[in-house]
Amino acid sequence: MSAILNKAREVIRIEAEAVAALENRLDASFECAVDLLFNCKGRVIVCGIGKSGIIAQKIAATLSSTGTAAIFLHAAEAAHGDLGMVMPGDVVICISKSGSTEEFYALVPILKRLETPIIAMTGNQHSPLAERAEVVLDISVAKEACPHDLAPTASTTAALAMGDALAVALVEKRHFRREDFALRHPAGVLGKKLFLRIDDVMYSGNKIATVSENATLDEVIFEITRKRFGGTCVLSDEGKMAGIITDGDLRRLLKDRRSIDGLVARDIMTCEPKTVHLGTLAAQALEIMEEQDIMQMVIVDAEHRPKGMVHLHDLLKAGIR
Repeated sequence: MSAILNKAREVIRIEAEAVAALENRLDASFECAVDLLFNCKGRVIVCGIGKSGIIAQKIAATLSSTGTAAIFLHAAEAAHGDLGMVMPGDVVICISKSGSTEEFYALVPILKRLETPIIAMTGNQHSPLAERAEVVLDISVAKEACPHDLAPTASTTAALAMGDALAVALVEKRHFRREDFALRHPAGVLGKKLFLRIDDVMYSGNKIATVSENATLDEVIFEITRKRFGGTCVLSDEGKMAGIITDGDLRRLLKDRRSIDGLVARDIMTCEPKTVHLGTLAAQALEIMEEQDIMQMVIVDAEHRPKGMVHLHDLLKAGIR
């Protein structure tokens, strides 16, 4: 085994051990931190600098996407005006391996004056930051994965894991659902599956392919070609769905019949085709199309009048899965 692979495995082992060690350290302080965040009337301000600042940004993003309003505050910029983002009712999470970072010396007294609760995530339980915080979460590590025990590696991994533990504990406490998550991720696959309606992707109005029951084959072919759905609705005299004709129907007709003279739309249409109603989830429509092996779907209203059409490719392009 090469020296490079040995070193890479050692790094992963050291960081995994650092995270695993957090489990036995979780105690009433963690529960107090979760209660503080759960009862926060404002926002959670996650603060750090350097590598810890990058971890703080990720934790703030995770909290925000799982039901806890959170923003990132750069510890150095805080003393130059960004402290103005801290409002009454906020809770601040300060992340620092040493707990004695110079920037926190200036920041913590102001937070205390503002009566803002502080949750310290630090590797030094006797640091100035830990001593001034309402709650302290121990993220100390035995050693860094860096061969010189200098570059933040295991310590930042431990901080990230602790932040995830807080976020997930809050998910449980808030009874945060898949639907709640999707609301915060409307552009994601889950958001589209749970909230994107067929109305949002269908073509409507004069873009719908339609012919009457008495339309000639020439008229049917022209409408299918012009609207480019690979099929056309066939409408009754009342304007309701009587059936559908697809490219496949036309090909089978030409294969099975020697003469097609005098045929009209009602003679070759598929009666009672699969349709969905306005308001149907796009993901549900896609599931029906895949199960039925159909390429186009007609969207109808309560009176079974066509209000839209969609092609399978339109749903796939929308990124539902």
